[in-house]
Amino acid sequence: MKFFKTSTEPETAADGYTVLLSDLRQTTAELHNAYTNLENVVEPDLIDYYIYQAKAVQMRYKFLLECVKKLEGSHTKNPL
Repeated sequence: MKFFKTSTEPETAADGYTVLLSDLRQTTAELHNAYTNLENVVEPDLIDYYIYQAKAVQMRYKFLLECVKKLEGSHTKNPL
């Protein structure tokens, strides 16, 4: 997930959409890892940690998914 742009070139809508999809795929992998770790841990402190991590990643996934849907919705209304 990128927070700061390294180039000064203006970002097009297609570039933003591509970045969002990439971040969504990365977040999906992180969510899968968090659930896998949660299934395999037995120490109570680590269980709490992985529950917290899974919830945080779920929230990020939901946010990115909403952003993708907004971009897709605006593209279908105005394809130019």
